Amino acid sequence: MASEMYERGMQARRDVLGDEYVDNALRSVDKLTKPFQELATEYCWGAIWARDGLARPTRSLVNIGMLIALGRSAELEVHIRGALRNGCTFEEVQEVLLQAAVYCGVPAGSEAFRVARRVFADQA
Repeated sequence: MASEMYERGMQARRDVLGDEYVDNALRSVDKLTKPFQELATEYCWGAIWARDGLARPTRSLVNIGMLIALGRSAELEVHIRGALRNGCTFEEVQEVLLQAAVYCGVPAGSEAFRVARRVFADQA
C-alpha cells in the first residue's frame, strides 16, 4: 500500500509533468528501477513539490536553474515542459536561462538554450 506522501507525490508529479509522461515512465519500471521511482515520487514530488512554501511555477524556475548548473539536459527538458504546464511564461523561462548563463557559464547557458528551443518548438 502506498504512503500518503507517495500519493501526494504522484498527484504533484502528474500535475507538473502530465499523465502521458508519468505513465510512460511507470511503464518502463522494472525490478531494478522500481525502488528509485518510488523514492523519487515520494520524496522529490511528495515531500518537496507538494509543499505549500513555494508556488509550483516558482519551484519549476528554481529547478530549471539547478538543472542548468548541473548540466542535466534531459531532466532540463522535462522541467521546462513542466514549467510551461505550471503556467510559467516564455519570458520567465528565458530570464532563468539568461541568469544561469551568467552564473553557470556560457557553455551551460548555450546548452540550456538549445534544450529550450526544442521545447518551445514542440509547443508551437
